[in-house]
Amino acid sequence: MHNKNNITEKIYWVGTNDRRTHIFENYWPLPKGVAYNSYVIVDEKVAIVDTVEKGTMDEYLDNIEEVLDGRKADYLIVNHMEPDHSGSIRSLVERYPEMKIVGNKKTFPMLERYYGVKDNLMEVREGDSIDLGEHKLNFYMVPMLHWPETMVTFESNNGILFSGDAFGAFGTLDGGIFDDELDLDYLEEEISRYYSNIVGKYGRPTQNALKKLGGLEIKMICATHGPIWRTHIADIVAKYDKWSQYKTDEGCVIVYSSMYGNTEKMADNIARHLVKKGIKKIRIHDSSKTHPSYIINDIFRYRGVILGSCAYNGDVFPTMETLINELEHMGVKDHVLGVFGSKSWGGGGLKRLNKFAENIKWETIEVTPEALCAPGQEDFDQCEALADGMAKRLKELYS
Repeated sequence: MHNKNNITEKIYWVGTNDRRTHIFENYWPLPKGVAYNSYVIVDEKVAIVDTVEKGTMDEYLDNIEEVLDGRKADYLIVNHMEPDHSGSIRSLVERYPEMKIVGNKKTFPMLERYYGVKDNLMEVREGDSIDLGEHKLNFYMVPMLHWPETMVTFESNNGILFSGDAFGAFGTLDGGIFDDELDLDYLEEEISRYYSNIVGKYGRPTQNALKKLGGLEIKMICATHGPIWRTHIADIVAKYDKWSQYKTDEGCVIVYSSMYGNTEKMADNIARHLVKKGIKKIRIHDSSKTHPSYIINDIFRYRGVILGSCAYNGDVFPTMETLINELEHMGVKDHVLGVFGSKSWGGGGLKRLNKFAENIKWETIEVTPEALCAPGQEDFDQCEALADGMAKRLKELYS
């Protein structure tokens, strides 16, 4: 670390930046990398809050030793057991064998099954606290944000919320660690893409957590990824409140799957007519090119969603199938949906999209264009009717 990263006089960031990993959880692209945040509180007792992914463990252990300067850790607070935050626990236990591991009753079975660790456990329940000296740690359970054992730790003397994955972001911490030291415009998409894809399924638990923590006087939020929030706390909390209620803006996300460009022509035609009807915020994605995480991020942002697929082996195109499966699993709510497709003989793409429309239970536009081979004038007329229906509904919702 070479210089200590103080959050306060006695609390330190000892996390790591990972610019080598290309995909997070072996699925989500990381074009701007990711940070693993861990924290050390140095008081009469020493507490480490969360750890880092094992790939950056050597640097992490050096960071801790530099801060502790020969002292031992008394407590390890485990807010969340996902391996990108628990991956260094076994090494810490070996280094500080007398350290008490603090978690809740759902933490410890995972701890044993992942790492074989079952000694020196200290169970905490809702509202329990630990005094370190000047610092007091208070524990609150936030189940399914986004795992069942998840909890948060509030250091009440400084008003610091150690929030686990809540309020996190993709992207490394380049030079600074605080929100007001970093270019938040550069990280904006990584903040919302992180929420929509990692936390997005859990809107209700997020709302429950926001209500539970709403009475705390929070002066700083220390998540396990992304910036430490101290200047824009109200902004990030407001975003989580909006996103977790599935509130969206006027606009339309069009996603198509096309082998030879015919379905793409229909997508462009739909977009053109949406613009003519006054819908300016339009995002068009080719499902074969754009990773679902970016598409889902846009879907969390805009109310209208129009999906189109060619037929492929009598079914929907594989990359579109991946997207709609993910949307179904995530249970994304409260959108207006349109579907279209093309086929050369038996079809299948539109049939599967219609099934998706039934499953997802969004409001739907009734017009469902399906071109035979290349789209002709009749098909473009249908595309225009679909666009008209979507634009009319969006204008009704946002006027």
